[in-house]
Amino acid sequence: MRHGLTATTGGVLTGWTPGVSLDDRGRAQAAALAARLAPVRLDAIISSPLERCLQTAEAIAAAGGPAVRQDERLGECRYGDWTGKPLKRLAREPLWRVVQAHPSAARFPGEGGESMLDMQHRAVSAVRDLNATLGAKAAYLICSHGDVIKAVIADSLGMHLDMLQRIQVDPCSLSVIRYTPLRPFLLRMNDTGGGVEGLAANRSGAAAHGESDAAVGGGAGGAAAADGGLAAPVGGAGGAAPSGGTGR
Repeated sequence: MRHGLTATTGGVLTGWTPGVSLDDRGRAQAAALAARLAPVRLDAIISSPLERCLQTAEAIAAAGGPAVRQDERLGECRYGDWTGKPLKRLAREPLWRVVQAHPSAARFPGEGGESMLDMQHRAVSAVRDLNATLGAKAAYLICSHGDVIKAVIADSLGMHLDMLQRIQVDPCSLSVIRYTPLRPFLLRMNDTGGGVEGLAANRSGAAAHGESDAAVGGGAGGAAAADGGLAAPVGGAGGAAPSGGTGR
Protein backbone atom coordinates (compact mmCIF):
# COMPACT_ATOMS: atom_id res chain seq x y z
CA MET A 1 0.00 0.00 0.00
CA ARG A 2 1.01 3.59 -0.51
CA HIS A 3 1.04 5.87 2.50
CA GLY A 4 -1.90 8.18 3.16
CA LEU A 5 -2.15 11.85 2.30
CA THR A 6 0.05 14.52 3.86
CA ALA A 7 -0.28 18.29 3.67
CA THR A 8 2.28 18.37 0.83
CA THR A 9 1.13 15.37 -1.23
CA GLY A 10 0.74 16.36 -4.86
CA GLY A 11 2.21 19.83 -4.42
CA VAL A 12 5.78 19.29 -3.24
CA LEU A 13 8.24 16.48 -3.98
CA THR A 14 8.80 15.54 -0.35
CA GLY A 15 11.27 12.71 -0.89
CA TRP A 16 13.27 11.89 2.24
CA THR A 17 12.45 15.16 4.03
CA PRO A 18 12.05 14.20 7.72
CA GLY A 19 9.03 15.01 9.82
CA VAL A 20 6.37 14.79 7.10
CA SER A 21 3.36 13.19 8.77
CA LEU A 22 -0.12 12.17 7.68
CA ASP A 23 -2.70 14.92 7.84
CA ASP A 24 -6.30 14.37 8.96
CA ARG A 25 -7.23 12.99 5.54
CA GLY A 26 -4.29 10.58 5.58
CA ARG A 27 -5.12 9.32 9.05
CA ALA A 28 -8.72 8.73 7.97
CA GLN A 29 -7.51 6.85 4.88
CA ALA A 30 -5.22 4.66 6.98
CA ALA A 31 -8.01 3.86 9.44
CA ALA A 32 -10.36 2.93 6.59
CA LEU A 33 -7.77 0.66 4.99
CA ALA A 34 -7.04 -0.97 8.36
CA ALA A 35 -10.74 -1.80 8.68
CA ARG A 36 -10.78 -3.30 5.18
CA LEU A 37 -7.73 -5.44 5.89
CA ALA A 38 -8.83 -6.59 9.35
CA PRO A 39 -10.09 -10.00 8.10
CA VAL A 40 -6.76 -10.72 6.35
CA ARG A 41 -4.15 -12.64 8.35
CA LEU A 42 -0.84 -10.97 7.63
CA ASP A 43 2.43 -12.71 8.35
CA ALA A 44 4.42 -9.47 8.32
CA ILE A 45 4.09 -5.72 7.85
CA ILE A 46 7.14 -4.00 6.40
CA SER A 47 7.44 -0.24 5.98
CA SER A 48 9.61 2.44 4.50
CA PRO A 49 11.36 4.21 7.41
CA LEU A 50 9.73 7.56 6.57
CA GLU A 51 7.12 8.88 8.99
CA ARG A 52 4.17 8.95 6.60
CA CYS A 53 4.63 5.27 5.78
CA LEU A 54 5.26 4.21 9.36
CA GLN A 55 2.09 5.96 10.52
CA THR A 56 0.05 4.28 7.80
CA ALA A 57 1.54 0.86 8.55
CA GLU A 58 1.04 1.29 12.30
CA ALA A 59 -2.67 1.82 11.70
CA ILE A 60 -2.82 -1.62 10.08
CA ALA A 61 -0.81 -3.19 12.90
CA ALA A 62 -3.07 -1.57 15.53
CA ALA A 63 -6.07 -3.34 13.99
CA GLY A 64 -4.59 -6.72 14.91
CA GLY A 65 -1.67 -7.18 12.54
CA PRO A 66 1.93 -8.07 13.38
CA ALA A 67 4.43 -5.47 14.54
CA VAL A 68 5.80 -3.16 11.84
CA ARG A 69 9.33 -3.79 10.58
CA GLN A 70 11.36 -1.21 8.65
CA ASP A 71 13.36 -1.70 5.48
CA GLU A 72 15.24 1.27 4.01
CA ARG A 73 15.22 -0.38 0.58
CA LEU A 74 11.48 0.36 0.45
CA GLY A 75 12.01 4.06 1.15
CA GLU A 76 11.21 6.85 -1.27
CA CYS A 77 13.33 7.47 -4.35
CA ARG A 78 16.19 9.79 -3.39
CA TYR A 79 15.37 12.89 -5.44
CA GLY A 80 18.55 14.81 -4.55
CA ASP A 81 18.27 18.52 -5.33
CA TRP A 82 14.65 18.07 -6.35
CA THR A 83 13.68 17.23 -2.76
CA GLY A 84 11.33 19.76 -1.20
CA LYS A 85 10.71 21.63 -4.47
CA PRO A 86 7.21 22.46 -5.77
CA LEU A 87 6.20 20.16 -8.58
CA LYS A 88 5.05 23.11 -10.69
CA ARG A 89 8.62 24.41 -10.70
CA LEU A 90 10.16 21.00 -11.35
CA ALA A 91 7.89 20.52 -14.36
CA ARG A 92 9.92 23.25 -16.12
CA GLU A 93 13.21 21.36 -15.67
CA PRO A 94 14.61 19.45 -18.69
CA LEU A 95 14.92 16.32 -16.53
CA TRP A 96 11.14 16.31 -16.05
CA ARG A 97 10.61 15.15 -19.62
CA VAL A 98 13.18 12.39 -19.14
CA VAL A 99 11.36 11.20 -16.01
CA GLN A 100 8.11 11.20 -17.97
CA ALA A 101 9.26 9.55 -21.20
CA HIS A 102 12.46 7.63 -20.37
CA PRO A 103 12.62 7.07 -16.59
CA SER A 104 15.25 4.33 -16.93
CA ALA A 105 17.67 7.08 -17.98
CA ALA A 106 16.74 9.48 -15.17
CA ARG A 107 19.13 10.22 -12.32
CA PHE A 108 18.17 12.97 -9.91
CA PRO A 109 20.74 15.75 -9.51
CA GLY A 110 22.85 16.66 -6.49
CA GLU A 111 24.50 14.78 -3.66
CA GLY A 112 22.68 11.56 -2.90
CA GLY A 113 20.50 11.79 -6.00
CA GLU A 114 19.41 8.32 -7.14
CA SER A 115 18.56 6.90 -10.53
CA MET A 116 15.08 5.47 -10.97
CA LEU A 117 16.68 2.25 -12.18
CA ASP A 118 18.63 1.92 -8.90
CA MET A 119 15.45 2.65 -6.93
CA GLN A 120 13.63 -0.15 -8.74
CA HIS A 121 16.51 -2.57 -8.19
CA ARG A 122 16.65 -2.05 -4.42
CA ALA A 123 12.86 -2.23 -4.01
CA VAL A 124 12.45 -5.39 -6.09
CA SER A 125 15.44 -6.93 -4.28
CA ALA A 126 13.68 -6.27 -0.96
CA VAL A 127 10.55 -8.00 -2.23
CA ARG A 128 12.49 -11.00 -3.47
CA ASP A 129 14.28 -11.29 -0.13
CA LEU A 130 10.95 -11.15 1.71
CA ASN A 131 9.55 -13.85 -0.56
CA ALA A 132 12.50 -16.09 0.26
CA THR A 133 12.50 -15.52 4.03
CA LEU A 134 8.75 -15.52 4.66
CA GLY A 135 7.97 -18.47 2.39
CA ALA A 136 5.57 -19.33 -0.40
CA LYS A 137 2.46 -19.39 1.81
CA ALA A 138 3.00 -15.99 3.43
CA ALA A 139 0.83 -12.94 2.90
CA TYR A 140 2.53 -9.71 3.87
CA LEU A 141 2.01 -6.00 3.57
CA ILE A 142 4.51 -3.41 2.41
CA CYS A 143 3.89 0.30 2.98
CA SER A 144 5.90 2.41 0.57
CA HIS A 145 5.76 5.33 -1.85
CA GLY A 146 4.21 6.03 -5.23
CA ASP A 147 7.23 5.72 -7.51
CA VAL A 148 8.58 2.75 -5.58
CA ILE A 149 5.32 0.83 -5.81
CA LYS A 150 4.95 1.67 -9.49
CA ALA A 151 8.44 0.29 -10.08
CA VAL A 152 7.60 -2.97 -8.28
CA ILE A 153 4.34 -3.31 -10.23
CA ALA A 154 6.18 -2.70 -13.51
CA ASP A 155 8.63 -5.47 -12.63
CA SER A 156 5.77 -7.84 -11.79
CA LEU A 157 4.24 -7.23 -15.22
CA GLY A 158 7.53 -7.74 -17.03
CA MET A 159 7.38 -4.13 -18.21
CA HIS A 160 10.43 -2.04 -19.03
CA LEU A 161 10.93 0.74 -16.50
CA ASP A 162 10.25 3.24 -19.30
CA MET A 163 6.60 2.15 -19.07
CA LEU A 164 6.48 3.24 -15.41
CA GLN A 165 4.38 6.34 -15.97
CA ARG A 166 1.52 4.31 -17.41
CA ILE A 167 0.84 3.09 -13.87
CA GLN A 168 -1.02 5.09 -11.23
CA VAL A 169 -0.86 4.48 -7.47
CA ASP A 170 -2.97 6.80 -5.32
CA PRO A 171 -2.50 7.61 -1.62
CA CYS A 172 -3.50 4.71 0.64
CA SER A 173 -4.30 2.50 -2.34
CA LEU A 174 -3.75 -1.23 -2.22
CA SER A 175 -2.01 -3.27 -4.90
CA VAL A 176 -1.72 -7.06 -4.64
CA ILE A 177 0.83 -9.29 -6.32
CA ARG A 178 1.03 -13.07 -6.02
CA TYR A 179 4.52 -14.43 -6.62
CA THR A 180 5.05 -17.97 -7.89
CA PRO A 181 8.22 -19.85 -8.92
CA LEU A 182 7.53 -19.07 -12.60
CA ARG A 183 6.01 -15.57 -12.63
CA PRO A 184 4.21 -12.94 -10.55
CA PHE A 185 0.47 -12.31 -10.96
CA LEU A 186 -0.88 -8.79 -10.46
CA LEU A 187 -4.21 -9.31 -8.70
CA ARG A 188 -5.10 -5.72 -7.83
CA MET A 189 -3.68 -2.30 -8.58
CA ASN A 190 -4.50 1.12 -7.13
CA ASP A 191 -7.48 -0.27 -5.21
CA THR A 192 -8.89 2.46 -2.96
CA GLY A 193 -12.07 0.57 -2.15
CA GLY A 194 -14.31 3.42 -3.26
CA GLY A 195 -17.18 3.87 -5.65
CA VAL A 196 -17.10 5.56 -9.05
CA GLU A 197 -16.95 9.16 -7.83
CA GLY A 198 -13.21 9.61 -8.40
CA LEU A 199 -12.91 7.94 -11.80
CA ALA A 200 -12.64 11.24 -13.70
CA ALA A 201 -11.05 13.24 -10.88
CA ASN A 202 -7.47 13.06 -12.07
CA ARG A 203 -8.18 15.08 -15.22
CA SER A 204 -8.70 18.17 -13.04
CA GLY A 205 -5.21 17.95 -11.60
CA ALA A 206 -3.38 17.15 -14.80
CA ALA A 207 -3.56 20.53 -16.50
CA ALA A 208 -0.85 22.14 -14.36
CA HIS A 209 1.86 19.94 -15.86
CA GLY A 210 0.29 18.69 -19.07
CA GLU A 211 -2.54 16.23 -19.51
CA SER A 212 -0.20 13.37 -20.38
CA ASP A 213 2.23 13.84 -17.48
CA ALA A 214 2.37 11.31 -14.67
CA ALA A 215 2.42 12.48 -11.06
CA VAL A 216 6.04 12.35 -9.93
CA GLY A 217 6.11 11.18 -6.35
CA GLY A 218 2.60 9.83 -6.77
CA GLY A 219 0.26 12.79 -6.70
CA ALA A 220 -2.76 13.24 -4.47
CA GLY A 221 -5.17 10.99 -6.36
CA GLY A 222 -8.85 11.82 -5.91
CA ALA A 223 -7.95 14.50 -3.38
CA ALA A 224 -6.84 16.66 -6.31
CA ALA A 225 -10.43 17.26 -7.31
CA ALA A 226 -11.67 17.65 -3.77
CA ASP A 227 -8.96 20.19 -2.92
CA GLY A 228 -9.09 22.19 -6.12
CA GLY A 229 -6.60 20.35 -8.31
CA LEU A 230 -3.90 19.67 -5.76
CA ALA A 231 -2.20 16.90 -7.69
CA ALA A 232 0.86 17.58 -9.71
CA PRO A 233 2.76 15.06 -11.79
CA VAL A 234 5.93 13.05 -11.30
CA GLY A 235 6.48 9.90 -9.37
CA GLY A 236 3.34 8.19 -8.40
CA ALA A 237 2.32 5.12 -5.90
CA GLY A 238 0.96 2.73 -2.43
CA GLY A 239 0.99 -0.73 -2.99
CA ALA A 240 2.15 -3.92 -1.69
CA ALA A 241 4.49 -6.47 -2.87
CA PRO A 242 4.07 -10.01 -1.77
CA SER A 243 5.98 -13.01 -0.87
CA GLY A 244 6.15 -16.37 -2.50
CA GLY A 245 2.41 -16.51 -2.04
CA THR A 246 0.14 -13.49 -2.05
CA GLY A 247 1.58 -10.14 -1.05
CA ARG A 248 -0.70 -7.42 0.21
